[in-house]
Amino acid sequence: MVRTYEEWWKTVPEDLRKKSRKGDEQNKPLLNQVNYVLLHLHLAGKHDAKPSHAELKDWLHSGQVDVLRMAPKK
Repeated sequence: MVRTYEEWWKTVPEDLRKKSRKGDEQNKPLLNQVNYVLLHLHLAGKHDAKPSHAELKDWLHSGQVDVLRMAPKK
């Protein structure tokens, strides 16, 4: 089963969610923000809380998470 980004995000501890997205909540999540959360989950030994490779791939390919934030064209 592949969870959506939002389904997974709800399982991330609130303090980590706030810290990783602080000031950027109105935008689509960036891969760098997801990586920040993954690192902290790994360091805390919460390996079961990390998404699977298939989930990460799906989020990127479906546009749920952006790799880069592009500035709007002028």
